Amino acid sequence: MLELHHNNMSVCAQKVRLVIRAKNLAVTEHHLNLRQGDQLEAAYLALNPLGVVPTLIHDGRPIVESTLICEYLDEAFPETALRPGDLVERAAMRRFANIPDQGLHAACGTVSSAIAFRHQYLARPKAELEDNIRRTPDPARRERKRMTIKMGMEAPFVPDAIRLYDGVLARIETRLGEGRDWLAGNDYSLAEAGLTPYVARLDQLNLASMWDRRPNLAAWYERICVRDSFAGIADYLDDGYLSLMAEQGAKARHAVDAALAV
Repeated sequence: MLELHHNNMSVCAQKVRLVIRAKNLAVTEHHLNLRQGDQLEAAYLALNPLGVVPTLIHDGRPIVESTLICEYLDEAFPETALRPGDLVERAAMRRFANIPDQGLHAACGTVSSAIAFRHQYLARPKAELEDNIRRTPDPARRERKRMTIKMGMEAPFVPDAIRLYDGVLARIETRLGEGRDWLAGNDYSLAEAGLTPYVARLDQLNLASMWDRRPNLAAWYERICVRDSFAGIADYLDDGYLSLMAEQGAKARHAVDAALAV
């Protein structure tokens, strides 16, 4: 039996749902409201001490860390393989699938919060907001969260996050410019599942202009969006989030362009 503790708009949860949909797996879902702090409740922390989503439960045993969950699912349910058979291509797949864990995920969180999500927090009563921040387990994450909510695009680490994000897009464009339809091997793989949510997040933030001059990436993203497995993102989108991200993303466009001009 598979259970997934997740959030509808979490990019890490989206990664895992893309794999689940690609493999047509039956999963019992438990949705966590991250703004309300469900991930910080004692029962969930017993499953995932970092207080993040997703957590996969397979036959009663928890697996954490989205990149590892995706690999686990491909090994546990190999019928629809999402890893290339060629070992060199498989190494390339891992290299791209691991990019979020090498800074992209943190950059995505920074950009998303600085542009849009901070407004959700700021709308809450001050005491409730402070309690939510205080309960964030990791001290470094806690302080960055506080600064991002308070300062938005003026937080000192935001421009670097935007430039890191842009560098990842450049790597994808270069790889696909080698005459490839996919990042590793001849088919959709865990590399696509791992990176798609981060490209989709820019799209949702009204920042698709970041790949205006990257035709290979644009065509790759279009191929992904028409796949049945993209329902792992599309079926869970929250209209309230989407409208907030689109509106605030348009307002942040100048600051994003300024960061990229450096």
